[in-house]
Amino acid sequence: MPITLSGLRNQAPLFALVVLFALIAGYDPRFIQPASILALLADTATLFIMAAGITFVLLIGGIDLSSQAVASMASVIVALLLPELGYLALPLGLAIGIAAGALSGVLHTWLRLPSFIVTLAVGGVVTTITMLASQTRTINISGTDRDAYFAWVTGQTWGIPHEVLVALVVLLACVFLQRKTAFGRFCNAVGAGEPAAWASGIAVKRIKLWVFVISAGLAALSGIVMAGRLSSGSPTLANEFLLPAIAAVLVGGTALTGGVGGIWRTLIGALLVSVVRVGMTFVGVSVFAQQIVFGVILVLAVALTIDRSKIPVVK
Repeated sequence: MPITLSGLRNQAPLFALVVLFALIAGYDPRFIQPASILALLADTATLFIMAAGITFVLLIGGIDLSSQAVASMASVIVALLLPELGYLALPLGLAIGIAAGALSGVLHTWLRLPSFIVTLAVGGVVTTITMLASQTRTINISGTDRDAYFAWVTGQTWGIPHEVLVALVVLLACVFLQRKTAFGRFCNAVGAGEPAAWASGIAVKRIKLWVFVISAGLAALSGIVMAGRLSSGSPTLANEFLLPAIAAVLVGGTALTGGVGGIWRTLIGALLVSVVRVGMTFVGVSVFAQQIVFGVILVLAVALTIDRSKIPVVK
């Protein structure tokens, strides 16, 4: 089978992951110990859950900049309501996040506003509501409530952290949705060429609405998982997650212009971003400098995956 430039580009994220993993393991052999690998997977879980939702938005050629705001809001809602409502607080936090995604979808499709502007605005509104609800403070979750309602996040089964298993369920569900359903095929079709999708009878508005609902729902889930891990909800809980999440999707090979990519690629991208983050931590790079690195990675990922035939003029 001949080796093509396209094939090399598709395998580049996996190759980079293996090389980085080997370099860090060579620098510190403790990195390849089972406990370290499980910790890496646990750290990747919340990032992947958020990135999985963003993947569907990028597949149609859109962007979701509200994910971190939705995740933080879900964490605050759950932390506030858990003492009174118990388990009911979890689906309620998820539902409020989904409602934010539905709002983004409606504004984008029915008012024909760019997804960049819509999700930026909705994210701002969500952040303000979260600030007011929390009175700009961190809402702690008691140890009793954490043990009672977050065992599905904080516990382990056969030594595997539950948050990794939650991410695995999200992975399988998203892979099924993308590869085995008409919805997944329609997402690729809309991203590959929206006019052609309209002409073929695809309900483009409905597809667009649902991708924003899915993205916000998974962002809310990631926020709830983070709240369980950290025993708190905060209006700034997920502030550092948006750039790495988008980077994970793009580094994995999903094109910013849509029509190309998928969940498996996002998994590789999320692992790659996590390994880069761990590597920088090992060598003493500050959190602020890490954001610069993720910004550089994002630019490189877009440059390598963008379909320039869809953008004859760059503005």
